[in-house]
Order: sequence, then structure tokens, then C-alpha cells
Amino acid sequence: MIKRICQLPAKQSSFLFGPRQTGKSTLVESLFKKSVWKIDLLQTDQFLKYSKYPDLFRKEAQEKVQKEKIKRVFVDEFQRVPQLLNEVHFLIENTGLQFLLTGSSARKLRRGGVNLLAGRAVQRHLYPFVYQEIGEDFSLKEILRFGSLPAVYGRTREEKMGILRAYTETYLKEEIQAESVVRNLGGFSRFLDLAASQFGEMVSFSAISRECQVPVRTVQSYYEILEDTLIGLRLVPWKKSLRKRMVSHPKFYLFDLGVTNALTRQLTAPLEPTKTGRLFEQFIILETHRMLNYLHSEAAIYFWRTNHGAEVDLIIEKHGRLTGAFEIKALTRISGAHFSGLRAFHDDNPKVPLHVISMVDHPYRQDEVMILPWKDYLNNLKEFLS
Repeated sequence: MIKRICQLPAKQSSFLFGPRQTGKSTLVESLFKKSVWKIDLLQTDQFLKYSKYPDLFRKEAQEKVQKEKIKRVFVDEFQRVPQLLNEVHFLIENTGLQFLLTGSSARKLRRGGVNLLAGRAVQRHLYPFVYQEIGEDFSLKEILRFGSLPAVYGRTREEKMGILRAYTETYLKEEIQAESVVRNLGGFSRFLDLAASQFGEMVSFSAISRECQVPVRTVQSYYEILEDTLIGLRLVPWKKSLRKRMVSHPKFYLFDLGVTNALTRQLTAPLEPTKTGRLFEQFIILETHRMLNYLHSEAAIYFWRTNHGAEVDLIIEKHGRLTGAFEIKALTRISGAHFSGLRAFHDDNPKVPLHVISMVDHPYRQDEVMILPWKDYLNNLKEFLS
């Protein structure tokens, strides 16, 4: 079993968010093996019972504390019955129970009106495996094609393809539709395929609206749904000041490379250079985002682009200070021609360290730019994010 970087408090209650099949239940069950009462709200009978009678949850828990001496309650997919959080709040205050609440959607919570326990539970996020978790067995080629969902990692090639296809066809296109109460199922399906194919590109809501034949506001809501259900990452442009005209369109990345390839029907396609470059960029962005959360860093990540087209793939900012600007290139040889975006950025931000994350064997400096092997970058992420 691969040890996860994400850890939960030993005694304090916690929310653990993450997409389906990232191993939330496995993590909870591995950390808390004794005196745990588990409720799985994906089970129809459990969902219906507590939806109708949320107070029954409190009564059952009180009885189990007295009779069975339970110390912890594990509620899986708690967001399906958010009314239970009122009962959880009461039980934390009056019984000392520790609650482990896992969820694959924050949509209902973000819409307001939900009891978030007033700081009585910490929030944690769980993602597909990261490089540091896999370690020596890490294969970049396999990750670029199949991603690193725990349900997929370590399987045969045929099993990986089967799981990913089922994940995209069943979970994404059915359960997210149900979660978001999407009325135009055809439009949402077209949008999902298009959003996957345009990963890492600046999002034009109007262009996607025309392609999917749905209103612009609907397209914007679809992107919000992907974020709320934890399967999408919106990367916004960094702006130094409002005086300079910079692009305002965000970029969007799905949470896993294998899911991206499954949606775009590219699981068996050759990894030609252009495609590898885009996937490699997504890989670095996702790894940075995941580790930022695992390290509980107050840093934030952006991209940079002018209205004239000069671009830098990744900008890291913390406490108002830029800690690095990074171009991401899936190349084994880097030349000055790859520095155009960094040089344009450097003109306005001369004190910010410049880097190229690439597939070179060893780090070296060329002019004002540090060329980094991707492994070196990932191994030193704590430094960049601190």
C-alpha cells in the first residue's frame, strides 16, 4: 500500500474532500481502525433513511457511544445529506465523538446555508498519487497516459483503460449531471468533451457556448460544476496592476491525466511531441497544486500572458511576493528560443527567479534562467512554495 502524504488529525474532527476513487475511504480506514462507526451515504438505504430522518443519526450515535463505546464516526459522501452536519455539530459538543467526513463534491457547501461546524473540523484534500508518494517506481510515460488515480495505478494496461472509460462514461457524465441538476444532458456532454480537449488553453466561454449550442452563462456554470465536484482546476492569470492590459481568461485543467485522455479518446494514441508537451504541462501544474495543498502552503499559483501573446506557464506567489516564474517544456534540449515568455516577464519583474522545467538530465543555468529537470523541481517544491 502506497503511503499517502495527506494525514488527518488523530483526535480532531475533519472534512476530507477529493474526487471519487482517490482513496478517501482507504485512507480513513487505514488511519482509524478501532471503535469506528461507518455510514456510507452512497448506499441507497442509508441515504434515504438519513435524508428523511436526520435526527435518527444523532440518536443512533448516542446509543452507540453508550453501548458500544465508539469514539469515531466515519460518514462517507456526507455532502449527499448536508442536514446531518447539524447533528454532527451537536454530537461534537455533547459527546466528544471524532467525526471523519469524506466528500467528493463541495457544491452544496459552497451554495451557502450549510453548517460547516464553526471551525470544529479541519479541512483536508486528497488527490491522485503524486510523484513523492510513488517514489522510485514512478514512470512519467505511464502517468502522462493513464494518470495516477489509486484505482488505476498498478493495474494492467487493459484494466487501466477499462476503469478510466467507466469513470468518464459513468461517473462524470451521469453522477455529475445528477449532482448539478443539469437539464440539457446533451449540451453538458458536449461541453465536457470540449473542456477536456482544450485543457491548458485559455477558456473562451463564448466560443465554447457556440460549439456546445448552450448560453454563455450555462457554460460558465458548467465550469463551476466541475470545480465544485473537485474534478477541475481553474488557473487564473496573474496581474501586477490594473494599469497593464493582461488577458483575463482563465485556463482549466481536469484533475487527472488519465481522465483527460479517456474523455478525449486518446488512451491508446501515440504520445507525439505536441500532445506530450500539453500533458507534461498539465502534469506539472497538477503536481504543484496538489503539493501546495498537502503542505498547507499559503502560496497561490497562476499563469502570465500579455495581450500580445507573451506567456509564462506557471507563476508562484506567496504573501504578495513572487517566488518563481516557470516555463514548462517537454524537451531534452533547451535553447534561448524557449525563453521568450520568461524574458518578457523579466522586463517587468526583474527580481523574480526564472526557471524552465524540462526533461533535461541535470540542472544548469543559461543567462538569467535556471534549467531544471522535472524531478528536481518536484523534489524542491517545498522550497518554491514556502
